[in-house]
Amino acid sequence: MKYLFGSIRRLTSITLMVLLMGPFFVLITGQIDLTTSWNKANHDRAGIAPDPVLNHEAIVQIYGARTFNWRGAFAIHTWVAFKEKNAREYTRLEVIGWRHHRGLPVISISTGWPDRNWFGSKPEIYYDLRGKQAAKIIPEIINAANTYRFADQYKAWPGPNSNTFTAHVIRQVSSLNADLPPTAIGKDYLDAEDNFLADAPSNTGMLLSLYGLLGVTLAKEEGLEINILGLNVGVDPNNIALRLPGIGKVGFIESSSASQSQN
Repeated sequence: MKYLFGSIRRLTSITLMVLLMGPFFVLITGQIDLTTSWNKANHDRAGIAPDPVLNHEAIVQIYGARTFNWRGAFAIHTWVAFKEKNAREYTRLEVIGWRHHRGLPVISISTGWPDRNWFGSKPEIYYDLRGKQAAKIIPEIINAANTYRFADQYKAWPGPNSNTFTAHVIRQVSSLNADLPPTAIGKDYLDAEDNFLADAPSNTGMLLSLYGLLGVTLAKEEGLEINILGLNVGVDPNNIALRLPGIGKVGFIESSSASQSQN
């Protein structure tokens, strides 16, 4: 029995070391700004979103950027943006932790450019849909945001957080097949009310998760992804990519999140 417990401890230690290699790599390679204060962080545009004055079609986009300071070595913050046909500005939907600390509902609804840096971190786009199909699902996105049941709760780890919200919106819109990266900690958060089982965030498979701390995803978009203490590792055969903690997706990536336009 003593030998068994010793083996378990060694295996646990090795597993944690392997999972932390990705975040450590992100830190030592200088991908995270550890010196700039939050009130001086850059919020400039990244130049990803089309100009709504020049582009009249409906647009739906999903973005993410590394979280502020050292947390960015582990996780990203995600949000959903849309522009209705002929609208001259975007609407941005996201969950923000400081709102909870001030006793406000965690869901933020704002307008303006959706591709601004998140406290100094340049955003990436994970989904881009335009035209008639985008116009069709915008009401579904709004309804999904209104049905988010953690509107008065927030925990950066393991959730519910901003990524839990984005994953919820995606799940409620069946035609949204967005693949959130493994660094979107909280996207796998499920509780007893969910029976710890739900569609994968991409709507292309299934997710089994215990409060976002331990789980497994098997889906066409995500491939096989294992969650241990909120850190996700896996393999994505559909996109010939690895899914690594801290680092994200590594490999040849070409998925349904690519830009689509339907006039």
